[in-house]
Amino acid sequence: MNRELARRVVEALLFAAEEPLDLPTIQAHLAGGLHAGELLDELMQDYSGRGVRLERHGNRYALRTAPDLAGYLQREQVQSRRLSRAALETLAIIAYHQPVTRAEIEEMRGVSVSKGTLDLLLETGWVQPKGRRESPGRPVTWVTTPGFLDHLDLTSLDDLPRIDELVQVGLLGPALSAVSTADPAEMLSEPEVDPPTDDPEA
Repeated sequence: MNRELARRVVEALLFAAEEPLDLPTIQAHLAGGLHAGELLDELMQDYSGRGVRLERHGNRYALRTAPDLAGYLQREQVQSRRLSRAALETLAIIAYHQPVTRAEIEEMRGVSVSKGTLDLLLETGWVQPKGRRESPGRPVTWVTTPGFLDHLDLTSLDDLPRIDELVQVGLLGPALSAVSTADPAEMLSEPEVDPPTDDPEA
């Protein structure tokens, strides 16, 4: 094994390795009295200033991308996520009946609303707690956000489609066909109370 072939072998080992390699591991693949340490030093020089460089960490060696190029290698990707039927129905009830409490949502849907459903809608930035209803227990009320209108390219809540239209295209279950389609502006006229200062799920 000549020196040039040995350098290529070391380079290939480092490229294919899933984790940094130590000297004995690299040396085991060489023959002809060639020393792995010397070849690694030469490769470090060869890779100096390039997009990929040979790094030593303790007694182990690995090929790594140059740190100053990290910003060029990062890519931002928006991942779309479909809302579940429960989330869609909950969002629709909030949009058409806001401000509305969790108990009222459950009464309209006929099933309980899981914490995960509201958490998901909060995470999307489409709903938010508005305040507390002046009734026993002072439950939190929920409303949609400007981000909700922006995402749907709506100027105002008046631009929302009617509930029966959503049912017809399959976005809502028939059970919600009786949900009121009162004027959103009228529903938003309910007096506000102080915003919640504790757990919105209360």
